[in-house]
Amino acid sequence: MIQSVLLMGGLGLIIGGALAFASKLFYVYVDPKVEAITNVLPGANCGGCGLPGCGPNAEAIAAGKASPSSCVAAGPEVAIAIAELMGMSLEAKEPEFARAGCYYGVKDADLKYLYDGINDCRAAAMVFGGMKECNIGCLGLGTCVKACLFGALEIGEYGLPVVDKEKCTGCGACQRICPKNIIRLSSVSMRIMREYTEDKCITPCQRACPTGIDIREYLARIRKGDNSGAVQVIKERNPFPTVIGRICPAPCESECRRQLIDESVGINNLKRFVCDIELNMGRRVLPYKAPETGRKIAVIGGGVEGLSTAFFTARLGHEPTVFEATSTLGGLLRIAISDERLSQEVIDWDIDGILEMGVNVKTGVKVGEDFSVASLLKSGYEAVFTSTGGWDSRLSRGEIAKVSNLFPGGYLMIDLLRNDVQKTKRIPCGRDVVIVGGGTISSEAVRVCREQGADTITVVSRKPSDMKPFDADTLEAMNRNGATIIYESGVTKLIGKDDRLCQVECTNLATGDKIVIDAQTVILASGRFPELVFVKKEISVQDISSHNSSADENDILTQNILSKTEAASPDISAVNKNLPLEWEGVEIYKEPFNKNELGFLSPEDELSGYSAAVVAINGGRRAAATIHKLMYGLPVNDIKKPVTKRSILQGVTCVDNVQIMPKNIMPKYDKKGGESGRGSEIFKGYSSEVAKNEAERCLKCGLICYERTANSALPQVAPNEKSEEIEGKSVVPEAELPVAKQTRRRWYLLPGVD
Repeated sequence: MIQSVLLMGGLGLIIGGALAFASKLFYVYVDPKVEAITNVLPGANCGGCGLPGCGPNAEAIAAGKASPSSCVAAGPEVAIAIAELMGMSLEAKEPEFARAGCYYGVKDADLKYLYDGINDCRAAAMVFGGMKECNIGCLGLGTCVKACLFGALEIGEYGLPVVDKEKCTGCGACQRICPKNIIRLSSVSMRIMREYTEDKCITPCQRACPTGIDIREYLARIRKGDNSGAVQVIKERNPFPTVIGRICPAPCESECRRQLIDESVGINNLKRFVCDIELNMGRRVLPYKAPETGRKIAVIGGGVEGLSTAFFTARLGHEPTVFEATSTLGGLLRIAISDERLSQEVIDWDIDGILEMGVNVKTGVKVGEDFSVASLLKSGYEAVFTSTGGWDSRLSRGEIAKVSNLFPGGYLMIDLLRNDVQKTKRIPCGRDVVIVGGGTISSEAVRVCREQGADTITVVSRKPSDMKPFDADTLEAMNRNGATIIYESGVTKLIGKDDRLCQVECTNLATGDKIVIDAQTVILASGRFPELVFVKKEISVQDISSHNSSADENDILTQNILSKTEAASPDISAVNKNLPLEWEGVEIYKEPFNKNELGFLSPEDELSGYSAAVVAINGGRRAAATIHKLMYGLPVNDIKKPVTKRSILQGVTCVDNVQIMPKNIMPKYDKKGGESGRGSEIFKGYSSEVAKNEAERCLKCGLICYERTANSALPQVAPNEKSEEIEGKSVVPEAELPVAKQTRRRWYLLPGVD
């Protein structure tokens, strides 16, 4: 009996020891944070987050690679609970929906776009990947439908995917599985921050439009009689639609493929048509906004770009305030354009629409006198954008003789040299001075700065030394005054504390290497200050390693935005408020996205003023996108394969089976002002019938398209036939509908004819 007990006891000790050893050998550590997040998740293991189950999703959330709101099967309370476990606060998540971006298919097409490019298979394969017909459209086999876990997709009548927004959760499963990038997630923020890339099928007119309006879509809505919907589409990318409908140079019409048949579509006239309906009714159509974030943004300058920046930041959910030096908003729109083209009432209408989006305004306050960039950052604004205009703006304000000082230590070379010649009050120079650009005249700036007491003077040139950006006399003069020249570089960042500039960052345009130079003064050789975004340093230099460097634009923008709460660490917050304010100033990202365009005074910069108001609007949109990304620590220049002026895209030089339909002429008032009562306006715009007729002229094209269409039997006339004008439309009763045969010809209007 005793032997049995001893035997069993010994066996138990041996087994226990073996189990203890095995537990040590095969022990798997479970992160308590991962375990806690896993317990909060619903356990559906549906894969809608893009990961194989809730366990991997919990690990990704804990590692910072996924958002607390990444679970599409759970409600907002789960996201809030996970955010609390992570020690973070969760902002309201913007809804995202799948969107089918394909409008065409090869099957049963009657409108044909013919490729007439490189006639060598090897060259075509190298340049275009061999595309000779539309091979970028939807394949129509329904794989996206099978991938959708919530029954939100189906293949429609024409073999294209149709999304049910009521069922769509924005999980992105369809987007991930589509090999042609036809299905994309979409939201207000994405549409605002979107840039055109070479892999997207965008119509030529939309690519040419500086603001990037979806022209095809708003013309389609005009054809359907949905004028309010057309205005909604226009305001997605343009806060001044009624103004631009009168003064736009219409680069979109220069790229319209209708010119291969007869004349371009009157795109801008149609924009004016729908926006005038809104104006005359006095009932405003407002675009959609993202959920409110509570983040305050300051915009210095109430011109077109500044107001556009405020408009788009408001739509991104923030709270912008515009600071304007004069008593009125609008900038050069108020004084640089005659009332015959643009009345004050139209300007007021569009500006009031911008303010209605939630934009605050403070007029009669000037930067450098009533406030500074640092004072705005200290008073609770998380970002400050500067848009004070160019030399012409100063001239219009009667401040040509005043020295402009937009940010601490920043001055224009023209002010420096003019005051030296006129022997007026000189610009104060710090011990370390950086001169950006200037060419041969930079030697004079070096001399003046040296006379002002500067010890170290650095001249930054964008050109390499072997291109000899300075002649021998200029080099000798700068060497005599002890200046150092940095070649092939651009200034990419300003760094300061409180109201003092401390350093500038220079980036080598060839290698991308960065150096930081001490500077209390920066002299810019341009007629205006660059558009800069100033943020607190601790915000702008967040470690973004949690973002996958291979993620595309949508992957970054669809992540939910998290921010650490001050309430969680009140002691740290109190200490930070007593420390000097450290700030950084960076430029808004540029077009094209090219390393050679980095830095101040690049060829892509507007050195004196924007060429058109519509271009300034796009500058405001890019400024809003830059502000948004900087505040959240997202990479700014993260667009891959953007469409640039140097992009090679497959084009169309021939369109078959299209009827000739001459462009509708914009009618005039019998007398100035006419029936509109808007001052001395000359043109009265299209009627509803004429507008629909003109919208029917749109070919509804994409990059390369084949579409099932129905030719409208509208009265038309060939360009060489006699016609009469009825409500601004050239018609011939009972005229036959001619079909274009020679598609390479292009018709031009005679001088003096609209």
